[in-house]
This record gives sequence, C-alpha cells and structure tokens, in this order.
Amino acid sequence: MTVTDTSPHSQNSPLLEVRNLSTSFRTERGVVHAVDDVSFVLERGQTLGVVGESGSGKTVLSRSVMGLLPDRNVIREGQVLYEGTDVIGYNEKQMSHVWGAEMAMIFQDPMTSLNPVMKIGKQITESLRHHLGVDKEEAKATATALLRQVGIPEPERRLNEYPHQLSGGMRQRVTIAIALACGPKILFADEPTTALDVTVQAQILDLLDDLQRDRHMAMILVSHDLGVVASRTDEIMVMYGGKVVEQAATSDLFRSMKMPYTEALLRSIPRIEHPSHTRLEAIPGRPPNLLSPPKGCNFAPRCRYVQEKCLNEEPPLESASGHAWRCWYPVGSEGNREALARNTAAGVPVGVPAPGAMSSAGSN
Repeated sequence: MTVTDTSPHSQNSPLLEVRNLSTSFRTERGVVHAVDDVSFVLERGQTLGVVGESGSGKTVLSRSVMGLLPDRNVIREGQVLYEGTDVIGYNEKQMSHVWGAEMAMIFQDPMTSLNPVMKIGKQITESLRHHLGVDKEEAKATATALLRQVGIPEPERRLNEYPHQLSGGMRQRVTIAIALACGPKILFADEPTTALDVTVQAQILDLLDDLQRDRHMAMILVSHDLGVVASRTDEIMVMYGGKVVEQAATSDLFRSMKMPYTEALLRSIPRIEHPSHTRLEAIPGRPPNLLSPPKGCNFAPRCRYVQEKCLNEEPPLESASGHAWRCWYPVGSEGNREALARNTAAGVPVGVPAPGAMSSAGSN
C-alpha cells in the first residue's frame, strides 16, 4: 500500500499541506497543548525553516506530521495532506509505507537515533530491503554508494563498524544516508547539527543543501537559530508556545519582521562585526507553561513592547501579502513605537507592565 497518487488531482496538489493541526498530550497534571492550530503548505523542492526555542513545539510538530508520536495519551486534530491524501488517520502499518519511502527524518542526536548494537551497514540495508525489495547484494552496494555520497571515507569498511566507532559528524552523516536511502520526497531535519561542534555543523548543513538540490526534495529544517535557516530556506515559520507567531518568505521576514519574538531571536544571534566582548542579548523570562498558558499573548510576559491589551486578549494571526504574524503591536508599526516609548518612560521592566501607564493602550 502507498499514498502515492498519479491522478491529475494529486499532481496539482501541494506535496504537503497541513491544515489546523493541533497536538496535545494527556498527563497526570492535565493536557499539554504542544501544537496549537498550525497550518502550512510545502511545495516540491521547497525548504521551510521552523524556528523557536526549546519547548516551542517545533519538534512535536515534525513528529506529529510524520505520525511518529505514540497513540496512547496523544490527541491529534486537523489534517495532514500528503499529495492530496489525508494521512492523519493512518495506523502504524499504513504509515510504515510512508516512512522512509515518502517522508524521512534526521534526528537531533545521531548517537541515540542509531542502534548501538547493530552494524552501520545493516541499519541502512534493512530499510532498502523493506521498501525497495532489493536483494542483499544490491542493498549492500546501494548502502556503500550512499555512505560515499554523504562524504564518509572508506565506506566499505564503515559498513562493518558500529556507531560508537564513528565520530559525531560521521554518525550524523550515517543518519542522513539512512534517511535518504529510499529516496523520500520530504526530509525533516530536526536540529541536525545540535550535537556537533561548530566546524562540523557547517559541513552537515552544506551537505544537506547539496543533497536536497541534487534530489529535488522538499525539506523542513527545524532549528532554534534564525542564523542557521537564514540562507538555507525559502520560507520561515516561527513558533512560540505551540503556535505559529510569524510566517513569511525568508527574505520578507528578515526585511520586515513583525513579531517581537522573532525580533528577540534575531537580537540574540552573535554578530561578527561586533567586538568580541560584546554582551549577547538574551530573551528574559522563560517560555509559557503549556499546561496553563497565559490569558493573552503567550509572549507578553517576556515582551519589551507589552501593553495591557497583550495580557488580556490573544492576538489573531494577521496576514498581508503572504506575511503572517500574531501581535497587537507589530514591530515597525506606529503602535509598536508608542508602546516602547510608554514602557521606557514608565521605567517598566520587560514583562511587568504598570497598569496605570498601560490603561490608554488597552483601548487602542
């Protein structure tokens, strides 16, 4: 069984369309709303960057789209349309035909995503034999070619080694080879450089760029770092507290970002033109408790522009010219400048609005 459909309807459909996807977890303390009403479209060959701090919902989103979350105590609502077919209701057996052959994922830590007691070659060839039905010799030849393609020297020897015998960068290259083995149309890269040192990070990201271009795959690149996705994506979706708070073409987002959280992420990136002793701007406070999120805007307690309205009313997702944002006082607007001026004049710490100073703003 496969979800691939060659009908005209399928050919005209986006490769992946996610509609109003919500994902929650039942716990002893209550329901955690990890992903809240997320929608996006991914076209063939496109790269979408998903950015946010730890706990923003970006990894849960990726796993929810791929159907990798356990059924027990997980609530998924919405639609995941792959080539026009809704796969959100598929069971594990049905999804097994999608994993690897249609969608694949590279996980954050290659040491935990690889089987420590199975040789590298076996971990690649079992996927090839399951999805492509090739014999043992052909699978081994393909595995060797894949390791060579991802830049691993002496691939024939590496097939007989275990994960602990490889460096971190080598292990991540192996996970990339496994993900690409069956020629998926969509690759989810979930912070693929988190566990690697800086020099290896760039090599892995460059490798992914080359492989995506050569194979014309679509890719969803998940990261906490706006700098990582800046030059490697066509579109960026910023998540905070399980919600999409800004989404735009990459060039548009950096030229005219609207959401204060996006601005705060950008301010926290080290600048090469700054002196080495320059203090980095950290985002104060902590992400919201998804068991009991705040009444208004999720980011309000940490926002330098916060006003009374932000604390009491959740902003809708506004959209104009393909740029969407969730803020009552978007960056660059007159209201935003006035909000900052009021907070500065009142000497209000970030996230602690003075009601008297804010009362006029609440009616704007």
